[in-house]
Amino acid sequence: MNKTAIILGATGLTGGLLLQKLIEDKDYSSIKLFSRTKIEGLPSKVTQYIGNLLDLEQFKADFKAHQVFCCIGTTASKTPDKSVYKKIDYGIPVAAAKLAKANGIDTFVVISSMGANPNSSIFYNKTKGEMERDVKQQNISRTFILRPSLIGGQREERRMLEKIGLAIFKVLQPLFIGKLKQYKITEPDHIAQAMINLANSTSYAEVIITSTDIKRITKNN
Repeated sequence: MNKTAIILGATGLTGGLLLQKLIEDKDYSSIKLFSRTKIEGLPSKVTQYIGNLLDLEQFKADFKAHQVFCCIGTTASKTPDKSVYKKIDYGIPVAAAKLAKANGIDTFVVISSMGANPNSSIFYNKTKGEMERDVKQQNISRTFILRPSLIGGQREERRMLEKIGLAIFKVLQPLFIGKLKQYKITEPDHIAQAMINLANSTSYAEVIITSTDIKRITKNN
């Protein structure tokens, strides 16, 4: 179908899985990556734009596609400075949504987090909530905001205590039943597949996609 997709955050775990899925998907003839660092060994259908993502406006002329997938996100351990953290987790997705709107892109899919709330007293939740609010204000006709719970998978930068915490959380998964199901670990592969399914859906109307929605939408592949 000769679709062009933009990915922000393809060097991360979920973004990397999304990239591989789109490379294998014959409906996509072109994939544009906007990153700080280059990824080696990619096929010719992938074009990389390397630069400072905190200044996305510099890419405006090339920021053109049918769909935008935003997988940008950092952690407090990687980015302890709250002002820098907000520039990444809030600033980049909102700037991307503004560019998408300006360039007539009608599909914008972004990863947020469970608990996102612009009025929260918790900095992380407040930042995600403000991001969601301002992305929605761009009024892109097909906007999907995914709110996964704790994201599973193996990350090189994950510290030992985080790995232990995730292992314990996995052991407790069978106890998460009923309303607690939403707190089960969300696999990054499920997030990536749900993003693609949502972007290509003609019937899904919800903007906010919960962790349980993500798993259900993934099964529609």
